[in-house]
Amino acid sequence: MNNELLTLALAAGAIVVLILLITRLKLNPFLALTLAAIGLGLVAGVGANDTIEQFAKGFGGALAKTGPVIGLGTLLGGILLGSGGADRIANAFIGKRPVQYAPYAVCAAALLIGMPHLFDVSFIMLAPLVYTVAKRTHSHLLYIGLPLAAGLYTSHGLLPPHPAPMLAVAAFHANTGLTIFYGLLIAIPTAILSGPVFTQLVAPWFGPAPDLSAGPVGAREEGGNAGEVGLLPAIVSVLLPPGLMLIGTLGMAYSAKGTLAYGAFGALNNPILSLLAAVIFAFFALGLRSGFNLGQVGKMANKGLAPLGAILLILGAGGGFKQMLSAVDLDQVITHHASGWPVNPLILAWGIAALLRICVGSATVATVAATGIVAPLALAHPALSPELLVLATASGAVMLSHVNDSGFWLFKEYFQLSVAQTFRTWTLMLCVQSVLGLAGVLLIEAVIG
Repeated sequence: MNNELLTLALAAGAIVVLILLITRLKLNPFLALTLAAIGLGLVAGVGANDTIEQFAKGFGGALAKTGPVIGLGTLLGGILLGSGGADRIANAFIGKRPVQYAPYAVCAAALLIGMPHLFDVSFIMLAPLVYTVAKRTHSHLLYIGLPLAAGLYTSHGLLPPHPAPMLAVAAFHANTGLTIFYGLLIAIPTAILSGPVFTQLVAPWFGPAPDLSAGPVGAREEGGNAGEVGLLPAIVSVLLPPGLMLIGTLGMAYSAKGTLAYGAFGALNNPILSLLAAVIFAFFALGLRSGFNLGQVGKMANKGLAPLGAILLILGAGGGFKQMLSAVDLDQVITHHASGWPVNPLILAWGIAALLRICVGSATVATVAATGIVAPLALAHPALSPELLVLATASGAVMLSHVNDSGFWLFKEYFQLSVAQTFRTWTLMLCVQSVLGLAGVLLIEAVIG
């Protein structure tokens, strides 16, 4: 066996071992990624010391850019949730609109609220609102709940500062502002088509209506402390980071390098600075100005950080796994041969991420594991947009959520569904979302190409 075939075989074996460790042995993804990466280095003859050094290098490199961004995004989300700003946005979108407009309003609110939040946190926070709206409109719970999940997951899968797309941005050296711009172009129609439109099409398959007075969550009264928060500052808090980064991206494109203007626009395009500005704005506009004291606002922000530790460990271990694939020269093998492959590299990236998602369940883990395989495609195709490569990989990583995905069970239990009902609603919705994401990526490639 020649060296290239051996490298491919070792890399494939490491990925198979990773999948088995997560699916069969039920190991935590952080531990599974660490064992697979270190095992690959040792079997490939990298050497014990060099293996650990390479893993540590990849671990630190993955978190160098993504860690502060995800942390600041989570702080922003915590303040938005704790202050009632998210409720304020949701109620403003939904209001007393007729029942036929409710899915569109819920989806739009979820897409906006989901931008700075982790999916699980946003879903748990908004699920009671679904019960309230379903009661008010006398609707099937899924008529409201499915568009909500579609809007939240579109943001979760495609838009920084969410962990998976943010890691891909760092791995592919993509422009964050341009990724958000392309991501929004794809996310808005994708959310509409996989949310309200899809809901109308599959409504006959919903099955028995859940009991709106039972289940893990019940209807809650509207208002709470949300009335103390202004709608405008709540929306500004969410839109400030992508707005600043988009302004920075456009400004850098139309100003000369080395000028003061270029430096200023570059600062705006920096996701850390943009998110920091939004966190400071939310701290005062949603926290202190709404009557909360410093301790209360601090608790809101800290509560948002609670689920972040495990995610950062997974991202770091994924970076170590990616670095180990490079250490065994997989990137050189792929770069050498990829230019002759008859498959569009964006479709290939989507397919790799989709396969990993189906096997391991987690969209974040699928993206993390795919980046080491996909990154060399950018080197083999210099004209390929790294931003579109990010979005193609992220779109593939939401494909076919099933019983190995925590989101599948979260949706099932909160909306009192059977496994069969969950497959024909949640799972099918994410399949549609994944395919629409790829279609959007290919359409943008055709336009800018």
